[in-house]
Amino acid sequence: MVLPFACTPDDVQWAGLSCSEDTPCPIFLELTAATSAGDKFFATGNIHSLAVTLYSVLLGSDDAGHTWRELHPRIRGAGLDHLQFVDTEAGWAAGQQLFPLPQDPFVLLTTDGGKTWHQQNIFNENAENRFGSLLEFRFGSKTSGGAIIDRGQGGGAGRYVLFESPNGGDTWQIKEESNKPLHLKLASAEPAEWRVRADAPTQSFALERRLGDRWISRAAFAVKIGACKPPE
Repeated sequence: MVLPFACTPDDVQWAGLSCSEDTPCPIFLELTAATSAGDKFFATGNIHSLAVTLYSVLLGSDDAGHTWRELHPRIRGAGLDHLQFVDTEAGWAAGQQLFPLPQDPFVLLTTDGGKTWHQQNIFNENAENRFGSLLEFRFGSKTSGGAIIDRGQGGGAGRYVLFESPNGGDTWQIKEESNKPLHLKLASAEPAEWRVRADAPTQSFALERRLGDRWISRAAFAVKIGACKPPE
């Protein structure tokens, strides 16, 4: 499958792409996570050029991976790296803005099995420093979850920050800050049921589900999805 993408003059200008008719800028899809909730499949990732992340991607399938649709509008300059459902209704896709630097980590929440999603920032809107990468993300129940954010060398009180949410991701509070790496106690010890595998021969991302000691392909998406050219 090839994810639809039509590069616009605004995309070229916003990303500062140097493209020409003779050498257009190739555009790629990167898938980062996959999971399921009941009989529904989900996947996350981003659309990017060789140098710039253009949009986030959140995909879903209601027919065992035969057809897919985008479940949330693409977010410019962002990528989604974490995906989890705790039952058939409650789920989260999390990531951050990536352009020009990782910042403003956020989560997309659903309580109706992926039919609708809403976005919630992890940093408080009054936070002075909103830079950071989301390293770990996990919910232990519909309500209780945590996130580890790396604020980089200029993180102030601590490079690594543990955030917790008591209400399904609607609000987040800082619980710990440290200059040493932190890890979530909620991290699952169970083997992963899904994986995303880059397949070089076919230049695609394969979404695979564990069946015993085997991995079964449920869908595959082409890596290259288009190109950007200079505005006419």
